Amino acid sequence: MEAKRKKTERAVVVGKSGNKSIRVRIDYVVKHPMYGKYLRRKTVLGVHDETNQAGVGDTVEIVECRPISKSKNWRLLKVIEKAVIE
Repeated sequence: MEAKRKKTERAVVVGKSGNKSIRVRIDYVVKHPMYGKYLRRKTVLGVHDETNQAGVGDTVEIVECRPISKSKNWRLLKVIEKAVIE
């Protein structure tokens, strides 16, 4: 029996909510079934950040995992791009 492949997503950090926790936003586009217009949608997820390495505005890669808490089912895999602070 093969292990289930874990889902990975690319997201942007929108908030740090305590120690080892971040909130990320996944943006996607969906086509309206009747009118055909493309609509922008977003999903906000709680992510476990073991090393506290991600900051607000960073682009990160996250991976699905076992439930860590009531609202965290994703883990931080790596920081793809750090936010530019001006």
